[in-house]
Amino acid sequence: MNLDRSKKWYKRIKLPLGVIIAVSILPAVIIALFYALRGNTGAMVWATTYISAPIRRFAGMLTSVYPFSMMEILIIIAALALIYFIVRTIMLTVRRRGKWKILGKRALMLVVTLAYVWGIFCWLWNVGYHAPGFAQRNGFTGQGINSQNLTAVTRIFAQRANELSLLVERDDNRNYVGDRRQIFAESIYVFDNISEEFPCLGGRIFRPKPMIFSFLMSRMGYGGVYFAITGEANINTQLPYMSMPVTVVHEHAHTLGVFAEDEANFVAILASITSENIIFEYSGYLFGLMHLMSVLQSANAEAWQEISQSLYPELIRDWNEISEFWKSQRLVETGVGLLDRVLTNVTETMRDSVDSIYDAFLRANEQELGLLSYGAWVDLIIEYFVTRGFLVYEDLDYDTEGYV
Repeated sequence: MNLDRSKKWYKRIKLPLGVIIAVSILPAVIIALFYALRGNTGAMVWATTYISAPIRRFAGMLTSVYPFSMMEILIIIAALALIYFIVRTIMLTVRRRGKWKILGKRALMLVVTLAYVWGIFCWLWNVGYHAPGFAQRNGFTGQGINSQNLTAVTRIFAQRANELSLLVERDDNRNYVGDRRQIFAESIYVFDNISEEFPCLGGRIFRPKPMIFSFLMSRMGYGGVYFAITGEANINTQLPYMSMPVTVVHEHAHTLGVFAEDEANFVAILASITSENIIFEYSGYLFGLMHLMSVLQSANAEAWQEISQSLYPELIRDWNEISEFWKSQRLVETGVGLLDRVLTNVTETMRDSVDSIYDAFLRANEQELGLLSYGAWVDLIIEYFVTRGFLVYEDLDYDTEGYV
């Protein structure tokens, strides 16, 4: 009897109608306020500084206690709760009278809950897209690049990546022998040098979290994700070793308030190549070189061919490993032809759907290039080399020792 009473105690709690209405309307007000103010730069700067940054920092401190990703735990709990909610709703509407009333109440509960989550996310993360970004705050003009400077900077990256590829610890098969845990541990110090030039990149960051569902991230084509609600940098642990360091730093850049993807890539490369940590330097130069070469191929095919022929075998091996990894994630190979084709098509469909949703999300928040913004950092890195006094000419034979 006591057990029955304890199970039904919540049914005796009667909330005033006004409280129920207020709780239901509040998330709509929060969301409406964000959309009403997002065009006001001053309001967005204030919200980013005094709402988003402190809360994300505090959340990151709390979740850093746990070695696993709290983001993934919350997503699992939310998914299970949603399944239970749907099943329970079906059972209630089948067994009881007034099913439309019950269905309406439960639908309202779900909508209000989702609205709270979206409202919180808007004020913790989306505000950053509508405030001046890293480039604007630090005087970058984004005026574009020319073939001459593109070629010169690509040569710098190729030479440094070549040199560093020989310094990375490898086994007899030229494979990297480091430990991912070491990369995670050392990543929190990577910003020490660059923060002297850009003080906004100073601040406490926490060790990134390895993701349980890394295989899903790989299939979707993503290396990591920063989750504002928990303040965590979550990393796909299936990544090839040489791409992991710069990926970790990219997510840390988000932690430090670099919201736009192109700027996070730029900051990740700059922090990595100035870190005085060989594995992070090499990862930054290699990642930068891969993208610079892609742009250079269409801008100056002759220079692209020349630089391609200068790359060391160790560097080429690491490059190929990264490329082959991402190619392999588009295919499912079980050995059964029909099943492989079906699962590969399903994977591609899921990947395209996720990309479309994220692309739409970025564009809705004034990231006009959508997913293409991930590669727009090339303009910034070249502008950095030019404006910081590194004379860049196509016909110059570089000695990069004094550059970075």
